[in-house]
Amino acid sequence: MLRQIKPQIYFFILLFLPLLSGCIAVATLLDNESNYQKISESAKFEKAYLKTKYFTLTTFYRFTKPGEPISIYIEGDGNAWITRNCLSNDPTPKIPLVLELASIDESANVAYLARPGQYTEKPLRVDPCYWSDKRFSEEVITSMNEAISELARLAQADKINLIGYSGGGAVAVLVAARRADVASLRTIAGNLDIEAVNKYHNVSQFSYSINPIDFAKKIKNLPQRHFIGSKDTIVPSFIAESFVKHAGDKDFSRITVVEGATHSKGWIACWKELLAYPLSQSN
Repeated sequence: MLRQIKPQIYFFILLFLPLLSGCIAVATLLDNESNYQKISESAKFEKAYLKTKYFTLTTFYRFTKPGEPISIYIEGDGNAWITRNCLSNDPTPKIPLVLELASIDESANVAYLARPGQYTEKPLRVDPCYWSDKRFSEEVITSMNEAISELARLAQADKINLIGYSGGGAVAVLVAARRADVASLRTIAGNLDIEAVNKYHNVSQFSYSINPIDFAKKIKNLPQRHFIGSKDTIVPSFIAESFVKHAGDKDFSRITVVEGATHSKGWIACWKELLAYPLSQSN
């Protein structure tokens, strides 16, 4: 179910939320609302809420040619943590990078899909575990998949191009593995092996999440490309390399290294060029 809304400014009182062994996370007033509004208005995006089984998810979309394929951008983990040990109580991204990438896409039908708890109506009613150890849980992937089905229905599209950033790359892989209508997959700084990334950063594993690398072989015939930043210290290059090797790509032909790009910087200026890169299938 889609409920369209008009842009509006939300004001709310700072809240204290006890998390993780007595840690107190303080909600900060979001001052980036005007930023994403400017981006969505410039791109002629509509904003709406999609009600799914477990969550109500936020989407921005522009459909100009019903029936043509739809490109769906999946947000990253956003502002999930305040510190290494303190969860945020609002995971909305501080910088709307993925929304801006979607705005650059000149496809006839484009949509941006937020993750649970992001860009939602206030007050938030989403358990913070869904941007912690349950961020790639069955509930999350089921709901993201439902929302993607609804967006495809609204665009009257029978083919879907998935683009996922960071943790959104993990979601894109897990959704692609469940569908027969995905025409292509692109990931940007994608977390394609959540266990390896958590081990690399010496943090706890996500006990209730599904690992995308376990589905690399299942989608090996899907046209795909994985963009990694040469200076990304959040998701290092070996993560994508391991993922494509699991799918049988021994020469890493599905990977494109973007020189100078970090995890969150260096993508906007070259995104139109990167979108034109050919997609690679299995060898």
